[in-house]
Amino acid sequence: MHIYAKGDRVVQPTYGAGTVAAADALHTVIDFDDHGLRTFVTSLVHLERASSPAPIRPKTVRRAKKATSGAAPSGVAPNSTPKAAKR
Repeated sequence: MHIYAKGDRVVQPTYGAGTVAAADALHTVIDFDDHGLRTFVTSLVHLERASSPAPIRPKTVRRAKKATSGAAPSGVAPNSTPKAAKR
């Protein structure tokens, strides 16, 4: 059983090439190029070292939260509207 270090490039037969995100004696987490994060049992996973470099991924941008235009008057719960009577 070989425990890979974080950042090592590996190839797994089902998912292809990926980068080790975390690894310990129990679990190995790999961020695959085409399939995202996957967690494996370290003693059961079959990995080989990869010679290909990691692909360059675009940096994700977080949106800023929108400011709320008006607050509900005090004592009134948000989304509390009177219900229409059934006929």
